[in-house]
Amino acid sequence: MSGAKRRDTAPEVALRRELHARGFRYRVAYPVPGQRRRTIDIAFTRTKVAVFVDGCFWHGCPEHGTKPRSNSVWWREKLAANAARDADTDRVLTEIGWQVVRVWEHDANRNAADLVEELVCKRSQALASVGTSSRTGAFKQR
Repeated sequence: MSGAKRRDTAPEVALRRELHARGFRYRVAYPVPGQRRRTIDIAFTRTKVAVFVDGCFWHGCPEHGTKPRSNSVWWREKLAANAARDADTDRVLTEIGWQVVRVWEHDANRNAADLVEELVCKRSQALASVGTSSRTGAFKQR
């Protein structure tokens, strides 16, 4: 397990390249607020969009996840703990206003990037409209 990469996996890098080619800028391995040892794979901090690229084995993909036969009880507990941690991370981020996107490592980069682009653009437009109306309102009062 110590040899398993925690960041910069091939699927994560491929998605980052696709997003970068589309003109998006983001933070990598951004710390989850209030969670010491958890990080967001790809974070859009202004729009508060958190993207996680989950590995099929480690996160229990229903399509490609496998269940090891050797030491199966330990692995079942380990993978269940991973799923519980993912759910808790999603909850923490949602409670503080982040939009969480989870994509599987086997998802096509183009499709995953389309989803991320749509969410980032929606949230960016929403922030722009809120910011514009509040600035306009404050300006008119003077």
